Amino acid sequence: MPLRLRAPVAVVCTAVLGALLGALLPVTAAHAASRAVQGGRLDWGIKSSFQGYVTGPIAKGSYSLTGGAATVGSGQFRFHSATGAYDGATGAFRASFSGGVHFLGHKKDDGTYELDLTLSRPTVRIAGGGGTLYVDITSKAKGTGTVTTSSQVPFASLSLGGIDMKGGGTAVRLNNLPATLTSRGAASFAGYYTAGTALDPVTLSADVRAAPTASNTPKATKSPAPKRTSKDTSGAIGSGAVDWGVRRTFREYVTGDIAEGKWTLTDGAQDGGALFRFPAGKGTYDQKKRTLDATFEGAVRFTGKHGLDLRLSGVHATVEDGRGTLYADVTSVDFKAAKVPLVTFAPVAAKDFTPKAGLVELAEAPAELTAQGAKAFGGMYQAGTEMDPVTLSAALTDDARLPALPDLGSAESPTPETERKTATAGPRTENTASSTSDGTPVLPIGLAAGSLLAVTVAFAVVRRRRTRPASASTPASATSAPSDSADED
Repeated sequence: MPLRLRAPVAVVCTAVLGALLGALLPVTAAHAASRAVQGGRLDWGIKSSFQGYVTGPIAKGSYSLTGGAATVGSGQFRFHSATGAYDGATGAFRASFSGGVHFLGHKKDDGTYELDLTLSRPTVRIAGGGGTLYVDITSKAKGTGTVTTSSQVPFASLSLGGIDMKGGGTAVRLNNLPATLTSRGAASFAGYYTAGTALDPVTLSADVRAAPTASNTPKATKSPAPKRTSKDTSGAIGSGAVDWGVRRTFREYVTGDIAEGKWTLTDGAQDGGALFRFPAGKGTYDQKKRTLDATFEGAVRFTGKHGLDLRLSGVHATVEDGRGTLYADVTSVDFKAAKVPLVTFAPVAAKDFTPKAGLVELAEAPAELTAQGAKAFGGMYQAGTEMDPVTLSAALTDDARLPALPDLGSAESPTPETERKTATAGPRTENTASSTSDGTPVLPIGLAAGSLLAVTVAFAVVRRRRTRPASASTPASATSAPSDSADED
């Protein structure tokens, strides 16, 4: 028998449903306006088989990172500092990332390379249910050796797999989007692959924030007069930072298939992707003697299988007689000591250690492992091994600014999962409706639970009035087919 609502109860149910819709619509509208993308990361291996070919026994080559790019997990490159825009009403999304990868292979007798390819500044654009990955490319054609540089080439098509990009949260996160080489990408890829070739999947996260308006733009205020000027640059260091990635291959080992580990930052240390920042430097600098002595806050701990547990803290840097030393307190399974001289580094020239605008900086000074540092790493590397370069910055005046750290956004984990999966997550939305992997809409938890409970109670009251109590029945459980893992060449 069809269920009929009596007038008072129908009015109540209608009012509750109206309140539910009324509560949802304003929230969606308020958060769906166009917003700025500021901060985030993109993880992409380009093509794993190409990496293997470059570094394998045929090409006998290598790759290097540029512009602050990093490596994470198993053969993925991390690009950083997303900028762009996101329109929650239409789902249109654009994010450009910094950093690049330079591949070299097939070295010739004259010292040049037949394979010479650089991919940088990846940009993801999504509109109308489809996506495209653009990159800047410098490549050398096979055979002729002609070098071509192209900006923002539509390199790969991205499959969204039915993901609804509309919404209005504080972040957009897309995991393992299938990528396919375009015809333009194939041509600029120096002919190594044809159009339609499957590339490695793309994972990205980007923070979004409301576009500046008259109401939320901070009013300009007068800054207090600096206490020190650039004419007074000797003495105490107001603030400083050491940026150091330890060693790229060590980070790859930690997060790779062998150690399957991670790193954890504490005490104020920051993750810049290809480097760690140890901030809040305090100490002294002497411009005439060109000496520096400073300590920095922060700690990084590497953990993983096979007994990996190494913690570096208490970072201390000294520069004297044109040569620098980086110290740290080291704690591991078999080693524990304070103020261990890990690496030595040298300025390129004395002029590079002269303050500019109140800031003294050694940018990417080459570094090599000391004998004590080799012991701290458990003999994994020999003394003299090249480590990641050291960047040392010290603000000597109140108006000096330290160099910006690569912005990786607010993603929870500093290192991605090593196992690649198919695309399962759409834009992460907050305060608005989102969707599950199968496209089923999901209401905001607090709002949906309370409102739907009220509707349920109203209908229950009617049913109790109209029918006799019935025995409870078990609802059918919803099932879904498991997703397949992404194939790799």
